[in-house]
Amino acid sequence: MNSNLHSESAGYTRVDDAAIGQFQRILGVECVFADTETRTQYGHDETEDLSYPPEVVLKPETPNEIADILRYCHERLIPVTPIGARTGLSGGALSLYGGVGLSLERLNRILNIDTQNLQATVEPGVITQVFQEAVEEHGLMYAPDPASRGSCFIGGNIAENSGGPRALKYGVTKDFVLNLEVVLPTGEIIWTGANTLKNSTGYNLTQLMVGSEGTLGIVTKAVMKLVPKPAHNMLMLVSFNSAEKACEAVSAVFRAGITPSALEFMERDAIDWTLKFVDDVSLPVGEEVAAHLLVEVDGNNPEQLMAECEQISALMEEYGATEILFADDEQQKNALWKLRRKVGEAVKAHSVYKEEDTVVPRYALPVLLKEVKDIGRKYGFQSVCYGHAGDGNLHVNIIRGELSEEQWNVTLEKGIREIFELTASLGGTISGEHGIGLVQRPFLDVVFSSTHRNIFQQIKQAFDPNGILNPGKAI
Repeated sequence: MNSNLHSESAGYTRVDDAAIGQFQRILGVECVFADTETRTQYGHDETEDLSYPPEVVLKPETPNEIADILRYCHERLIPVTPIGARTGLSGGALSLYGGVGLSLERLNRILNIDTQNLQATVEPGVITQVFQEAVEEHGLMYAPDPASRGSCFIGGNIAENSGGPRALKYGVTKDFVLNLEVVLPTGEIIWTGANTLKNSTGYNLTQLMVGSEGTLGIVTKAVMKLVPKPAHNMLMLVSFNSAEKACEAVSAVFRAGITPSALEFMERDAIDWTLKFVDDVSLPVGEEVAAHLLVEVDGNNPEQLMAECEQISALMEEYGATEILFADDEQQKNALWKLRRKVGEAVKAHSVYKEEDTVVPRYALPVLLKEVKDIGRKYGFQSVCYGHAGDGNLHVNIIRGELSEEQWNVTLEKGIREIFELTASLGGTISGEHGIGLVQRPFLDVVFSSTHRNIFQQIKQAFDPNGILNPGKAI
């Protein structure tokens, strides 16, 4: 657990009675919360056991209300932390310096689904799965689907450039964002681009905002691209006696000219812990099984999909697959996807842990996995690995287990740095979809030079000259 850093020592102003009164005038008394219970509730996300409560929680409903809040905080030097569904894993929604916790949960409307142009306009507090199901009623699909899609917000997905399993074929959040309405830290409201598929007019502020982790502006509307929903999909679960051979098989699928809609990796511990955590999913796993690949293909031609599955199966057997199971119906498909999506929760329920979000070119995935395990043995920690293998995106969950306070809080950082240095040496980087937030900031020098980091600071200064918006994150 952590408490706030002292805001005054960082040059910020504390939230006093005058500020509370101003926020109440902007929002009404019923949308301003300074009680301990609410502040504590909004002071954590899913990042380890960290807790940084804001001094006050505000729940605006309109862009103009947000503009008034930011303008006042900019003038008073009060820090503002945007808060979505609090499902993040890098500490991006933690109010490090107290100040205002700006909840976007009331901006939760799907404003328009344009079936002619295959796009939709949504507010940031819309739950991702709710949005997906709404467009599916029109035969359309919003493809990014993080594991927390049943609770995470579109705004948070934009802030972190979220991905998920089907990013493999369709792309991550940035590939679906056409235009954004943004409130700047100084209170101005702008649209970043145009509602078009092509735009080479000036700097691309839309893509600059995507993945900026709430440090440059507050997204209040998003125009999202949609695609036609495929009519069919097929799902297979492939067992391997070697986790490294499973990773080797991944690249072979793409070299054969096949692009699955998803290709997920789960090593043995991830499977075992999740089966214990999820009551309504049963899966016999032989003692010799070291890892599974979950492979999905989709499209509109069932015969073509079956041919792809047969080709994938043959490739998997070449790399030592011991069993290939096909999901026979929607119930089995849903059960297998539930097993995959619940891995993170299962690991967290099993032990105190730290999650690192490494990503490398997919051909380097077997080397990354092997070396992560070697680093674990060197520093005495166990890791549970799973992730979006088709993207080269490996989630490394480091389990505390029997590590001492010294090992967990001091020595382990050396091991994490070695993992990140390994990742960089393989042509990868230190976050594929979870962002930098708070917990990865100490490692930015592994992948960015001082020149890079100075450019980031200059961009931040241009958007947020007083540094009030989500301070202490990302850069």
